[in-house]
Amino acid sequence: MMNLDIAMKNRMLDFPVGFYEFHPEQGFNFQLNRWHSLGIARIEDLEEAGESIKGVGDWKDTFLSLADVAVADNRLMNAAYYYRAAEFFLTEDDPDKIPIYQKFIQFFGKAFEGSGYTVSEADYENSSIPIIQMKSSLSVTNGTIILHGGYDSYKEELFSLVLHFANQGYDVVTFECPWMRIPRQKDQPSLDIRWEKIIGAVLDHLDLNAVTLIGISMGGWLSLRAAAFEPRIKKVIASSVSFDVNQYVNPIAQKIAKLFFTTFRNFTNKAMINRMKKEVQYAWFVNHLLAITNQQVPIDAFDILLQFNENNLHSDKVKQDVLILTGKEDHMIPLKTHHLQVQALTNAKSVTARIFTREDQAQNHCQVGNLGLALDVMDYWIQEKTT
Repeated sequence: MMNLDIAMKNRMLDFPVGFYEFHPEQGFNFQLNRWHSLGIARIEDLEEAGESIKGVGDWKDTFLSLADVAVADNRLMNAAYYYRAAEFFLTEDDPDKIPIYQKFIQFFGKAFEGSGYTVSEADYENSSIPIIQMKSSLSVTNGTIILHGGYDSYKEELFSLVLHFANQGYDVVTFECPWMRIPRQKDQPSLDIRWEKIIGAVLDHLDLNAVTLIGISMGGWLSLRAAAFEPRIKKVIASSVSFDVNQYVNPIAQKIAKLFFTTFRNFTNKAMINRMKKEVQYAWFVNHLLAITNQQVPIDAFDILLQFNENNLHSDKVKQDVLILTGKEDHMIPLKTHHLQVQALTNAKSVTARIFTREDQAQNHCQVGNLGLALDVMDYWIQEKTT
């Protein structure tokens, strides 16, 4: 069993290079590439999925079938993440969501049994924060990294990154937001921009003092927000940071959007619902936003999302070393936010910025396509700022 664990661990550290056209629909294609880039899915399985999936109705059954085959072949890591993929587009009211999620957790535990990670929970308000922790594989640690996602990731999804940094000599922590917990509780905390509270609870629970914080996607914005108010964060890395969701569009469009969100709220809400019926990715985005914000109608959920703005970020209060990583062709976050964010870090100890291009094969959101390169950049930067 131990040899299998070691082999699995080493396999997880192999981040494949390349962004593939698995599916013609962008939303589906990005998710398929996401699992591939993390090193947790076989390319032949994703090619099969891309051919089988014609619409969102095919997604669940396709990945459940792939998971069943993986279980039969004793490919437990693949099985675990195929169950996660099957659950990804399911709404909160789908009766299959919780059972499939539970299979994901079950097979994750089986796949990585004996790999050395520990689990615990930090108290947070009327809930808790589930944590995965892994100690450095080296006798002397290079320091502690806390890494987290943002909008839609479970802690187990980042485990290949945890293994990578542990093998590079870091103690590594990842965790899950209280609002991502399944099954969802009636009084479960909802999405909160005050990320310093979350990070503070994790630091208190693990008795940590000086850490490097890595935030991915929405987590990029949240990591910088936390750094502005939590001095125990000494270095911060933000991948695909959004800076201000209101500034994705030009100033004229911003004024129009503000008008629709204030004066024409009912019309705007109906337009959102109609768009959800036509666009798979948008429907998923809004349904997930409704769930994590504990709201009932789209426009109320978007009110909370719009809090992810320049004023609430407090970039001027960030005094740590900062690394900003951006994909030049990110389909979710406009490139201009990279430059706005860099310019806003006026009091940081240092600011290093990297825009990944098509030549890097890391031009996409969160450097999907070449995560290995992004991780190498992170590791080099951390070592540079530590010496």
